[in-house]
Amino acid sequence: MGKAGSPKGTRAKKKPLIYIVDDEALLVDLAEASLAPGGYLFKKFSDPEAALKAFSRARPKPDVLVTDYAMGKMNGLELLERCRQKEPQLKCVLISGTVGAEVVLNAEVKVDRFVGKPYQPESLLELVRRVLGEH
Repeated sequence: MGKAGSPKGTRAKKKPLIYIVDDEALLVDLAEASLAPGGYLFKKFSDPEAALKAFSRARPKPDVLVTDYAMGKMNGLELLERCRQKEPQLKCVLISGTVGAEVVLNAEVKVDRFVGKPYQPESLLELVRRVLGEH
């Protein structure tokens, strides 16, 4: 039905923006390569504080935060909590090789999906698609 100026129609054409945050640059690149087949837009960060600053200034805000858990100064759950203070509906996929799903389940701040390291690239892409409602 063409270009009906409805917000839903406009939103469907916008490529989702994903922030990828991991203190290991190689793992940021791996996550981007895993998600690239989805046709998403990316902003990549190896410092969670830089990601938080960019998030605070971002217009529009990202659709999904894909973040590592253990990152030194700030863990992924802390980053998510601080981002959600500005954008409560922010979706999140948490990746970790240091904690298991039980830590995430018991955390005050809730993530949308969790994946352990190492992960298959297709599994990360599938989780992000689910979070975005793209089955």
